[in-house]
Amino acid sequence: MLEKEILKFWQENKIFEKSLDKKSPKGDFVFYDGPPFATGTPHYGHILASIIKDAIPRYKTMKGYKVKRRWGWDCHGLPVEYEIEKELGFKTKKEIENYGVEKFNKAAKDSVLRYADEWKKTIARIGRWVDMENDYKTMDWEYTESVWWVFKTLFDKELIYEGYKSMHLCPRCETTLSNLEVGMNYKDITDISVTVKFELENELNTYILAWTTTPWTLPGNAALAINPEIEYVKIRTQTTNNEPQQFILAKKRLEILGEEKYEILDNFKGEELIGKKYKPLFNYYLPAVASAKEGAKDEILKNLENGWKIYSSDFVTTEEGTGVVHIAPAFGEDDYNLAQKHNLPFIQHVSIDGRFKQEVKDFAGMPVKSKDNSQATDIEIIKWLAVNNKLFSKLKISHSYPYCWRCDTPLINYAASSWFMKVAAIKNKLIEINKKINWIPEYIKEGRFGNWLKEARDWAISRSRFWGAPIPVWKCQKCEKIEIIGSLNDLKNKTEKSGNKYFVMRHGEAQSNIENIASCNIKNGHHLTEKGKKQVAITALKLKGEKIDMIFSSDYLRTKETSEIMVEKLGINGDDLIFDERIREVNVGIFDGQSAEEYHKYFFSLEEKFYKNPPEGENLIELKNRVAEFLYEINIKYSGKNILIISHEYSIWLMFATALGADAKKAVEIKKDKPDFIKTGEFQELDFAPIPHNRNYEIDLHRPYIDEVELRCNCGGKMKRILEVFDCWFESGSMPYGQTHYPFSGEKFAFPAEFIAEGLDQTRGWFYTMLVLSAAIFNKSAYKNAVVNGIILAEDGQKMSKRLKNYPDPMEIIEKYGADALRLYLLSSPVMRAEDLRFSEKSHDEIYKKVIIR
Repeated sequence: MLEKEILKFWQENKIFEKSLDKKSPKGDFVFYDGPPFATGTPHYGHILASIIKDAIPRYKTMKGYKVKRRWGWDCHGLPVEYEIEKELGFKTKKEIENYGVEKFNKAAKDSVLRYADEWKKTIARIGRWVDMENDYKTMDWEYTESVWWVFKTLFDKELIYEGYKSMHLCPRCETTLSNLEVGMNYKDITDISVTVKFELENELNTYILAWTTTPWTLPGNAALAINPEIEYVKIRTQTTNNEPQQFILAKKRLEILGEEKYEILDNFKGEELIGKKYKPLFNYYLPAVASAKEGAKDEILKNLENGWKIYSSDFVTTEEGTGVVHIAPAFGEDDYNLAQKHNLPFIQHVSIDGRFKQEVKDFAGMPVKSKDNSQATDIEIIKWLAVNNKLFSKLKISHSYPYCWRCDTPLINYAASSWFMKVAAIKNKLIEINKKINWIPEYIKEGRFGNWLKEARDWAISRSRFWGAPIPVWKCQKCEKIEIIGSLNDLKNKTEKSGNKYFVMRHGEAQSNIENIASCNIKNGHHLTEKGKKQVAITALKLKGEKIDMIFSSDYLRTKETSEIMVEKLGINGDDLIFDERIREVNVGIFDGQSAEEYHKYFFSLEEKFYKNPPEGENLIELKNRVAEFLYEINIKYSGKNILIISHEYSIWLMFATALGADAKKAVEIKKDKPDFIKTGEFQELDFAPIPHNRNYEIDLHRPYIDEVELRCNCGGKMKRILEVFDCWFESGSMPYGQTHYPFSGEKFAFPAEFIAEGLDQTRGWFYTMLVLSAAIFNKSAYKNAVVNGIILAEDGQKMSKRLKNYPDPMEIIEKYGADALRLYLLSSPVMRAEDLRFSEKSHDEIYKKVIIR
């Protein structure tokens, strides 16, 4: 096929690279690419966005601009965690903790780029030019450091706070979600609403009626709310066993009685009800019961004297229900605010996993909103109310309800602690900045996006999860002071130090160096040469002023002889010379005693030495791990010492790599253009301080490694990091900074973007979070022009589903008709005007025959 020949020509002749290198008289045209997840294969939505992201940069390149196009990968968050949970068969957060955070996060990291090769194949096949080799990943530590900088900058601007609010929580994932995440997955469902009888104290057979659509919250009831301006009535009716009962409700809501016969006994304004006490529906949290609980906490008992009374609130209306609102402070925003205002008892009878706590003895352990049957628990509550003469009526209702955007579990409203960004405080700024953005189609500006900005609320940016960028907040265990870390250097400076000063020295020239022999056997008799001894003596003179306290040396003959000279010249006590096998030269295996060139020729590249073992030898990761273990151990064991380490070239090279937390690629860069990293007899100062690292001593800011870092507090206490990680949308919104490691790398900061493009759903996702962060930090938008595409549906109008197989495979379509036909079909369709498109192979075929073939 012609297309494949063209692709081959582009690749072999590096045409994309040449388009970047050519003269660009009009300068740079800055483009940002939103990072996708590689946990699945590309679908039509990704292909559509990629075609748009290819067409405009190509056009701008032809018009005389230079358009860098760097690919990125979204790596963190619930989408990845959920996939790993399914693979491991986990259903609860507790199972992850029992399995181990380190193992779980490793599995997540290993899965992140599972389909990267498939993506590279597809993106290239559709003719898109983008740099996928020099990609950025949100899981890289450099990206995370930029995210820390963003957070610290916002904190310094007083736009970050820790708060306790009622938010939507996913009981399966056991974490709160932000408003933009909650808005991603609403479903129309049927629930059961109930009207409940709350018996007033000192008024025989008199009940106030309250209505709720969440019966599961009733055990957490702490008060009732009425509107003082609404007119209420007391009525009498005949009910069970023909006992006369009196009910109080809003006059406008008498319709809920249906055909029930009643007489009105009294009319009055709601203000007359304020302060009246009623009997709790459940006795789980009555003062006597709560105080008798084993290990009862003060929080349970706090403010109980203010509970189970009627309070005034203007959020009560007569649009539905009874004009009386049941208040459960731990499970609703209005409820929580009212509780704060009147110091109501905070009864949180449900755990963060969405199950009733043990003290709720009649329903202990039951999930309040099961994924399999969302009504099951409500039905049990209703049965209990009926048996205990507390149920007035029940009714099925249909309404829109939020579900977790990843695991599809019904969310619950739950008061919890979180870290927030003050978006509401900059709402007007966001609205003004948005006026300057060119939206395509234009109506998005004041429509979907503009309306979302008008309703902007504070953003819950923390997640009680595992696989994500850690929030850089350390809290003192003693005085509770917090420390916000904005960079890795900041972290190093505030970590308690050993006070040790390290010098590393390569042994003097030995016979093995003269003969260019690989020598790694303890029995090898390769002595220092006379030249080598002189090199060592010269170095001793240079180190004289450093007042070396102790020497650690490899136990090979050439390093032993070197260390003995240093001991004598520096006047070191013999007991302060310690030989350690871990700082020996790399074990070259069968190449020991042979030409060093034979060892080097065994590997394709220097980087391959990190992963490939010579027969009977070790690779460089294994070497790095043993010298790193040595460094970390002596750093803990000794303090305030000037330490000289005498070792070998590769071992010293990898000590420097350890100090940087370098992986194989970075370690190779350190040695690049240095045939000898350190010459025989030379010394260098090693700036070493512990950093968060994985088991290969590579810098890793993920949990659990970052959690092990303790800071010192001025009060003398230890500061530990809070366990939360960032909302992955905070990370993706930080993309303009993270992709170039701003402000740490020194690389030119291309900001703002001239152009970005994504789907309509991202108006409440990436478009939004990028604007919020850039407006807060730089008082401008991170992008000037935004192209918004619609959603591609199956031909029958349903959502495309792999399970239902209701759409043709993209690669099959491309192979059948060619990528140009698909590009033209999509670019000329209503989806380019942010409208939905029903994908039609027939229409696609028509373009192929009428345009492409001709």
